[in-house]
Amino acid sequence: MTEIPPTLATPSPAPKRLAEPEFIALVAMLAATVAFSIDAMLPALPKIGEELSPDFVNRAQLILTSFVLGMGAGTLFTGPLSDRFGRKPVLLGGVALYVAGALLAWAAPTLELMLAARVIQGLGAAGPRVVSMALIRDLYSGRQMARTMSFVMMVFTLVPALAPTMGYVVISAFGWRSIFGAFILFAVIAAIWLGLRQPETLLPERRRTLSPRDLAHAVREVWAHPTSRLSTLVQTLVFGMLFGMLSSTQQIFDETYGRGDTFHLWFGGIAVLAASSNVVNARLVVRLGMRAMVKGMFTAQMILSLIMVAVLLFHLPPTLEFALFLIWTTSLFFQAGMCIGNLNALALEPMGHIAGLAASVVTATATVGAVMLAVPVGLLFNGTAIPLAGGTFLMSTTALLITMQIRRDSDPD
Repeated sequence: MTEIPPTLATPSPAPKRLAEPEFIALVAMLAATVAFSIDAMLPALPKIGEELSPDFVNRAQLILTSFVLGMGAGTLFTGPLSDRFGRKPVLLGGVALYVAGALLAWAAPTLELMLAARVIQGLGAAGPRVVSMALIRDLYSGRQMARTMSFVMMVFTLVPALAPTMGYVVISAFGWRSIFGAFILFAVIAAIWLGLRQPETLLPERRRTLSPRDLAHAVREVWAHPTSRLSTLVQTLVFGMLFGMLSSTQQIFDETYGRGDTFHLWFGGIAVLAASSNVVNARLVVRLGMRAMVKGMFTAQMILSLIMVAVLLFHLPPTLEFALFLIWTTSLFFQAGMCIGNLNALALEPMGHIAGLAASVVTATATVGAVMLAVPVGLLFNGTAIPLAGGTFLMSTTALLITMQIRRDSDPD
């Protein structure tokens, strides 16, 4: 009898899994690195502006968008790198770069050096951002993958609600530079947890070669397909509205409405309410369709933003105006939760043959492009929410017009 070689007789062992509750908590913490690095920073912006840019305090907003810029650029490369070298090395390398950026930001004597350090920190954060999702794809598929992703997102949504309060407590106790120590501690705990508990999930035989030609081909293919191209452009506008709000929101609460001391509590409440968008979208998207959901949200946002501009111009009583601003702000975060996942699915639907590379291209393009939109909106802050509301109206209107042009390959001619 001919002996069957072991490599042919036995299939490759499946990657080892942690118990589901621990795995969900670990992945949620990794994914939350980005949200924590942005939202916990918000209470520090006034003090940073006063110390590092006293003549142009609006520029302190760039601390947020510079981080997002680095993260967006890093996302383009982190996915292919993790496909080549494995998930753990890329994630741990990203955390090391993130920590280096946080240390540089902690010591930065000028705003310019602070912004450069935040770009580096964002580049590092792309590791946890991308790899956390890749871990789920490696270990689960089909409905089990969707179920695990849902649990992760449920845990993840707690971070935007809690991060500003955590940042406020740290900054109040130890000064604004201490927030970078909190970032380092958060990332290091996550990295140690992963390093000690989670085995590598991408088996050697499943790894791909790292080819700049493949990445360039993916860029060309995403932009050549009308559905992918238009969906990516719309996603850029959604992120632009979101990052524009994040850039200005602390100043509006503080300077416009005099609620800077309680900003972290208001923001947490908004985040909790907006988190329900994931549940609403899951219930409605199968019945109504992705494009119908997105068009409905942009139509609503266009109307609400126009109303908000009118409210601000007519100078209603401050308490009423603040209440309407809260409703409008919640609607914008709610819109992001309803639209981003659907737009990502639309963009990637025709790209199944290069899904991983296409996801990197779409996410990186949308994130970097959104920074270009959000920065001028934030810098136009004039003591009121008018620049933000006006910019959101223009972006939501443009997003609606583009969405109306999106067609899926399955649509009849």
